[in-house]
Amino acid sequence: MKSKKIFLSLAILSGSALIILSAFDKITTKKNTEVKPERPNIVVILADDLGFSDAGCYGGEIRTPNLDFLANNGLRYREFYNTSRCCPTRASLLTGLYNQQAGIGKMTEAEDEPGYIGRLADNSVTIAEVLKTAGYNTAMSGKWHVSNTIVQKNPKEQLDWLNHEKDYGDFSPISQYPTSRGFDKFFGTIWGVVDFFDPFSLVNGTKPIKTVPKDYYQTDAINDTAVAYINSWKKTNKPFFLYVSQNAPHWPLQAKPEDIAKYKDTYKGGWDVIREARYKKMVKLGLIDSNTTKLSKPIDRNTTWANNPDKVWDAEAMAVHAAMIDRMDQGIGRIIDALRKTGKLDNTIIVFLSDNGASPENAAAYGPGFDRPSETRTGSPIIYATKKQAIPGPQTTYSSIGRVWANVANTPYRYAKEQSFEGGIHTPMIAFWPKGIKAKKGGYSNQVGHVMDFMKTFVDLAGAKYPTNFRGKDILPTTGISLVPSFDGKQNAGHTNLFNEHFGARYARSGSWKLVSLSGDTTWHLYDLSKDKSEVNDLAGQNPEKVKALESLWKQWANTNQVFPKPGAKK
Repeated sequence: MKSKKIFLSLAILSGSALIILSAFDKITTKKNTEVKPERPNIVVILADDLGFSDAGCYGGEIRTPNLDFLANNGLRYREFYNTSRCCPTRASLLTGLYNQQAGIGKMTEAEDEPGYIGRLADNSVTIAEVLKTAGYNTAMSGKWHVSNTIVQKNPKEQLDWLNHEKDYGDFSPISQYPTSRGFDKFFGTIWGVVDFFDPFSLVNGTKPIKTVPKDYYQTDAINDTAVAYINSWKKTNKPFFLYVSQNAPHWPLQAKPEDIAKYKDTYKGGWDVIREARYKKMVKLGLIDSNTTKLSKPIDRNTTWANNPDKVWDAEAMAVHAAMIDRMDQGIGRIIDALRKTGKLDNTIIVFLSDNGASPENAAAYGPGFDRPSETRTGSPIIYATKKQAIPGPQTTYSSIGRVWANVANTPYRYAKEQSFEGGIHTPMIAFWPKGIKAKKGGYSNQVGHVMDFMKTFVDLAGAKYPTNFRGKDILPTTGISLVPSFDGKQNAGHTNLFNEHFGARYARSGSWKLVSLSGDTTWHLYDLSKDKSEVNDLAGQNPEKVKALESLWKQWANTNQVFPKPGAKK
């Protein structure tokens, strides 16, 4: 009942921009009879900066009973990949293309290069656009982050905007908003980073939401909006596509006190205790094989946990991270419940995954500016805890878990968000569909999958047609592979070759061989993932011909997929 109260308040506060319950178009009975009811509903839930082992069903100690339910009654994927960062992954997922093909090779700033225009390319289509042509209702709640950001040139004006003190209009060109790319309904943020208690760039459709209730929390709003959408489709047989794009658990570390309290003692034992416990649980679950997936060496640290002068702060930071995931899982539970109560659950595909590995970034070091406010709406200053001088959790503090906890969150893999090592690109992925998945419930799939595969999968299942031309534009062929064979329990290999590049971090994977380099370092490293999924034993020196062959494959892919900016382009 509390969530309904929040959204009724939101509707009142936003005037004509009714946020949820009054925002839906009526669907006629006549139209309902024209659609075949056997086609599945589709729900994609994308977490933001979730570590590979954070969820309980992927080895974590965080309480995720609803994700666990989906996993235990669906499929978990052992070999699923994203593109190592927020907006590139979203672009690839939505379009069924490599992210450079889709226009977002880096972030959302526009560059005069086809692969780096900072928005979804005109020669791409979204899943929503394709499924809409096949008769699906389409809606989205949450983080968009695939359009050009409009920034005020004057730094003070930008902060006034971020602090909700002045209004400078649209957050991106309206032509790039979700409702211009196939979504009938949208509630969420156009930009990436948010204050979870009072987010910047929050809109309903295209209309800015200028005030929020006192007890507002963005994760609840995203999930309760999804519930409202589902309830609005209760009386129609018309299938729907719902994209639930979470902000959690991306920094800043901000959570409800009651959720933080659940984890107040959980992380006091330190990094290694949690990391080793997660690894053992993953082996016990059958998620990983200890013969091929070792617990990689911990990331370099300045101190042991016992001698860590900031252990109280660090334990609290991870507790807030856990609380943010816990709250997200609660909302996912409400989505599942809404599907069950409306009779839609059995014929709904729910997929859950993360856009990249856990973040090693020091959010406090960035300070206010661009997408980070300097004070709250009420004028309270925001502390950027560069010296860990303010405990994370409340709205008035901006901080993040940092590189060491990120290494723990990505157990058992190396590195984290932004990098092309497994810790940056290897995502947990769950597929749940009671009516359609014939594979063993609670089982695992070894199909090598990628976020671009959802387009091909959903087009196949929806009886839709992927276009060669859309709105007068020639459309690039999807580079994805259908996941349907894995739903049937078939041992399909999936992608033979996969590639990535982001700010200089690169990889080429062919079969079980993977060539990879770090951002800022052009040195290639070579691993045989059939024996070493944690990328512990570098075989580059022993296999120069394999390095050369994979490097050639990577260059060929890069040239084909708009990866190389021309001389003089922004770096």
